[in-house]
Amino acid sequence: MPQTLAFDVYGTLIDTAGVVRELSGMVGELAPAFSQRWRNKQLEYSFRRGLMGEYRDFSVCTRDALEYVSRELSAPLTPNQVSHLMACYRRLPAFDDVHAALPGLQALGHKIYAFSNGLAEDVDALLRYAGIEHFFLDIVSANEIGTFKPDPAIYRHFSTRSKTPASECWLISSNPFDVLGAATVGFNTAWIQRDPTVPFDPWGVDPDQISTSLTDLAHAAGLHQ
Repeated sequence: MPQTLAFDVYGTLIDTAGVVRELSGMVGELAPAFSQRWRNKQLEYSFRRGLMGEYRDFSVCTRDALEYVSRELSAPLTPNQVSHLMACYRRLPAFDDVHAALPGLQALGHKIYAFSNGLAEDVDALLRYAGIEHFFLDIVSANEIGTFKPDPAIYRHFSTRSKTPASECWLISSNPFDVLGAATVGFNTAWIQRDPTVPFDPWGVDPDQISTSLTDLAHAAGLHQ
């Protein structure tokens, strides 16, 4: 039976560590740690702004996080390097299993959406760069209501935009905070455990499905015939 699938983008479909190669030419061996810290700080800033009611779009959180990590790691960047890295954040690669899983899901008639904290135009650029934009019916961005995941309002907004009751939506994400946020409004949830060393948050709420890849998840969750 066709389902409505809300795919998180950063870290689920798109590998944010794809920026490491560009960083290596700027900060050398610090690049992997810089990339991970940048991602963590980006999320922290979005959480803070959501809680404070001081919304700025996700690209602002990303740029501010970049500046912070540059200072924290004593790895100064020139204005041109900052602009280049921000542009690279619109040209990140998809994980390999994305290309393997999406065609089959689309062929079975599932309604597939990109669902992100990012600006719609940034997400569109990522999907096009990865060559997967044609699998998605639409992009639903947190910017549309001016807050960030895991605010329950965003998941309700997705339900409204997709014209699908929460109980018939699947949230598919590698981010535990995203899975927990969706669960609060009654979504079905699937956690993609991209890093096998990272456990799910012990909040007493488990994902409906857990998988290490999108292809395995599609079978486990009954999204294939």
